[in-house]
Amino acid sequence: MERRFRGVLVVLVTVGVYGCATGGGSAPAARLAPVPRPSLKVQTGPASWYGQAHHGRLTASGERFDMNALTAAHPTLPFGTRLRVVNLDNDRKVDVRINDRGPIVPGRIIDLSYGAARALGAVGTGVIPVRLSVLSSD
Repeated sequence: MERRFRGVLVVLVTVGVYGCATGGGSAPAARLAPVPRPSLKVQTGPASWYGQAHHGRLTASGERFDMNALTAAHPTLPFGTRLRVVNLDNDRKVDVRINDRGPIVPGRIIDLSYGAARALGAVGTGVIPVRLSVLSSD
């Protein structure tokens, strides 16, 4: 009985090693596709802005919000990503850096700092149609 058990064990170990070496059996973790990072080249939609009420508070990236800086909040882009934002109503452009998460209002694609909104001529309007283009990603 002991000899028979040893033989079965040798066969199982051999099949297991051979199966791993040839890729047999279940797919190893290394074969699984990596989870894709959000990728954005160009995005179009409504933008809003935020300012005084949040000035000096910590952003999601851990830095203090400066309402006059050229920064923005985006739901998925990595912090540090630089975007060109174009106001589709007047063709004014501004380059911003993502340092926060948002917007919290459904349907909007980005929340701009007051400084960025001012550069785009969007302070009085509140919500504007924009086109976002990635310039660089950290």
